[in-house]
Amino acid sequence: MMSSPNPFTPFLNRSSPIILDGGLATELEARGYSLSDRLWSARLLVDAPEAIQEVHYDYLVAGADCIISASYQGTIEGFMSRDLSKDEAIDLLELSIDLAIEARDRFWADPSNRIDRVKPIVAASVGPYGAFLADGSEFTGDYDLDEIGLLEFHRERWQILSSTDADILACETIPSLVEARALGQLAEQDADRPLWISFSCKDGSRISDGTLLADVLCILEPIENIIAVGINCTAPGHVPSLIAEAKTATQKLIVVYPNSGEEYDPVHRQWTGDSDAITYAAASREWQTAGASLIGGCCRTGPEHINLLRQELISEA
Repeated sequence: MMSSPNPFTPFLNRSSPIILDGGLATELEARGYSLSDRLWSARLLVDAPEAIQEVHYDYLVAGADCIISASYQGTIEGFMSRDLSKDEAIDLLELSIDLAIEARDRFWADPSNRIDRVKPIVAASVGPYGAFLADGSEFTGDYDLDEIGLLEFHRERWQILSSTDADILACETIPSLVEARALGQLAEQDADRPLWISFSCKDGSRISDGTLLADVLCILEPIENIIAVGINCTAPGHVPSLIAEAKTATQKLIVVYPNSGEEYDPVHRQWTGDSDAITYAAASREWQTAGASLIGGCCRTGPEHINLLRQELISEA
């Protein structure tokens, strides 16, 4: 059983959802940083850590109750492939958490930021195996590892991030049942550490490998320190149906942070379609009504989206 306190409790005592941040990597790109690298946003842990911290801070100013670290695509293997030592790789993973905590503490040190706010929390991002592969398989689950292999892939990074001062682990963009089972094993082995698991989904009922969302959530339901489950990096139009599916299978908090509504073209490496922060924020009201308790944004959402989302959803605003 989970003995660590639930970091969401202070937020749940109000009647409004917990506001997550928006996209980190795409916001860094919007600010002029090139992320055309297998390490994606994690590259800036080496090259421009101050830029990561400023994005974290700006999301807090915009109204985020929880900011998510830049460790999504950071792995020991990935950093070492860039000629860094293992110790340096571990230091960078720890730095990703330190940057978020320092941004949060700087924000909270200003009394004017405490008006009608609960002290924000920091989530340590645990990206999928597909993020390390950098081949798009976080949206298919087409992996070359079985459950044992995925367990071993995730174990060391999990232990490093779990030992930091992050308030919660965020296992994000998980595309497959087999990877969910591996992460569930790690959660059971680290029962004092609260976490959430969110999935990339292909439609209104299935995660990316085709497994019904309800089926995978049933498997995770007995693991008490998994305190929230849901979806991220998914088209907003699928969210209401996916929340309904989730509610048939879980009593846990439901987390949703979809993409902006644009679609990524991997051939031309560009985003297409429309992104409107006002429309996104308006849609979030439906997600709340459907049952989501944690709401934010993923790729191509930025501080404007989060600011408008907070205005839409938080009763004190």
